[in-house]
Amino acid sequence: MLIYILKRMLGMIPAMIAISILAFTVIQLPPGDYVSTYAAQLAQSGETVDSDMLNSLRDRYGLGENVVVQYFKWIGGVVQGDFGQSFEWNQPVTELVWGRMAMTALISFVTLIVMWSFSLPIGVYSAVRQYSAVDYIATAFAFLAMATPNFLLAILLLYVSTMWFGVSVGGLFSPEFVNAGFSLAKVWDFITHAWIPIFVLGTAGTASLIRIMRANLLDELHKPYVEAARSKGMPEMRLILTYPVRVALNPFISTVGWVLPALISGELIVSTVLNLPTAGPLLLQALKSQDMYLAGAFILLNGGLVLIGTLISDILLAISDPRIRLS
Repeated sequence: MLIYILKRMLGMIPAMIAISILAFTVIQLPPGDYVSTYAAQLAQSGETVDSDMLNSLRDRYGLGENVVVQYFKWIGGVVQGDFGQSFEWNQPVTELVWGRMAMTALISFVTLIVMWSFSLPIGVYSAVRQYSAVDYIATAFAFLAMATPNFLLAILLLYVSTMWFGVSVGGLFSPEFVNAGFSLAKVWDFITHAWIPIFVLGTAGTASLIRIMRANLLDELHKPYVEAARSKGMPEMRLILTYPVRVALNPFISTVGWVLPALISGELIVSTVLNLPTAGPLLLQALKSQDMYLAGAFILLNGGLVLIGTLISDILLAISDPRIRLS
């Protein structure tokens, strides 16, 4: 098992290198650079553009050098824990990134756990009680939830809470707790706010996982090994949980590889709508202003979270299915 995990972790290294090249390519695609954008903003506001100052900024950040040189300068700093300097905020990127990424990772992983907690039992029950009232309700919910965009659901929640209840649901903390130190009151305040983005992000994913689990289990329920175990008098619930559910879990668990990146990408829009202190709004602003080091750090760390999700999926598959460990 340890060798299996080590192989998967070693396989993440070339993938991470490819993600870094892709991230750097993406932030280099728009014409110009941060200095050009900054000069255009100064010109629009009617301020004088100092060409010497702009050239000094280009030299300071290496923007006048070859793209390959810029990449290796950037990735060399990343390896040493230095993500560079944010042009717009005039702060080290490390100071800006970690708090936002921690919130993004926390919301994404909690959402994933909530999705599994609901989709697994509902999917199993829908398959075992096929065409029952619960099955029809779960199917209707799944189709409706998968058809509703996350940002639209977030806007509806904002409207209903504000217009009907007079309660603001934006952010992850109340104003008095934003800069407060750690306390049980702050944790409770976070819980009262966090359920909203978790609900918005997890709705479509839960619906999709319910359909996946139901379809997988229906394929297994009528196979010969299930009928053989049933003919030997094994209790029905024990039979279902011991054999077909365990086999049907494999495709269900493997969805972590795409559910986690879907959560992270969906978080960008939802966090902007709900005004969350996560990576989404800051990444969007960095891309708009071509703050290359800040944008590159977010894209790189998001890619790292995707690889971590895939690794978690591989480990859970190895735990649930001995055949994977054997191979």
